[in-house]
Amino acid sequence: MTDTGQRPEQNGQVADAVKGNWVDTLAPVSTRPYLRLSRADRPIGTWLLLLPCWWGLMLATLHTGTATLYDAWIALGCAIGAFLMRGAGCTWNDITDRDFDGSVERTKSRPIPSGQVTVKGAVIWMVAQALISFGILLTFPPAAILMGVIALVPVAIYPFAKRFTWWPQAFLGIAFNWGALLAWVAHTGSLDWPPVLLYLAGIAWTLFYDTIYAHQDTEDDALIGIKSTARLFAENSPRWLRNFLMATVMLMALAILLALLPNGNPLQLVLALAAPWAMGWHLAWQLRRFDADDHEGLTRIFRSNRDAGLIPVLFFALCLLA
Repeated sequence: MTDTGQRPEQNGQVADAVKGNWVDTLAPVSTRPYLRLSRADRPIGTWLLLLPCWWGLMLATLHTGTATLYDAWIALGCAIGAFLMRGAGCTWNDITDRDFDGSVERTKSRPIPSGQVTVKGAVIWMVAQALISFGILLTFPPAAILMGVIALVPVAIYPFAKRFTWWPQAFLGIAFNWGALLAWVAHTGSLDWPPVLLYLAGIAWTLFYDTIYAHQDTEDDALIGIKSTARLFAENSPRWLRNFLMATVMLMALAILLALLPNGNPLQLVLALAAPWAMGWHLAWQLRRFDADDHEGLTRIFRSNRDAGLIPVLFFALCLLA
């Protein structure tokens, strides 16, 4: 291939996109700016939104001891909805942050600050994604529909959180892990303590991985007055990350105990409790590799959380077969 001498962002690619992703290589050229706006070139966010949904659904099926074909649709609907709502949320984030993104090295190549998409076009794209996602939500039970509508509140607030609090990662956790509650309600019809504890475990997990991710932008954020847990914790970040790791493991384990002790057999209980234990080891592996000055390494650690979040899915699936 001939070297044109152009940087990726000069071809419309976003600086921190996955190299060789399908958006930049296979998608029609006219759709690429909008797919980039939805972060389709960086699929990790969709995984991080989807995985708590699958945790909640699978723990609910273990709790009730029943799994139906409709549960398969809930799992698929959550997957499609996660892709669409992550896209809508990222579009909303970029609309609200358009004046900041151009001042940050990692984000100045995004579609709005780079001029690939107008604000009006972004708004239309956001609404289209949200409406399709809402259509999927309408196939769920009424209680789950209500949960989905309530989820829009933290999604709307999150982009502004970094302007008024040092804990915007907590707001991200509130928004990104809502699926654990929604999927449980979609299966059982009501809330209970196990999904609430699972939700809190997800928030702790988000604080872990997004604090790591935010360390890439601490210098730029300080210059433009953006707050984050990475800036707040600074050199104490490893200690805080260790606390978030332990909270994730303990809260998930407690959620499993409350869900399975009434009905689960001993083998299911052992397999289920292995989920937070194994996930905790993965997070510990990430923590050992944490280096706040290695931006490429921070990105790799952040993206590895897809595998971390899939660990409970694997163990819960084994429980369903036990």
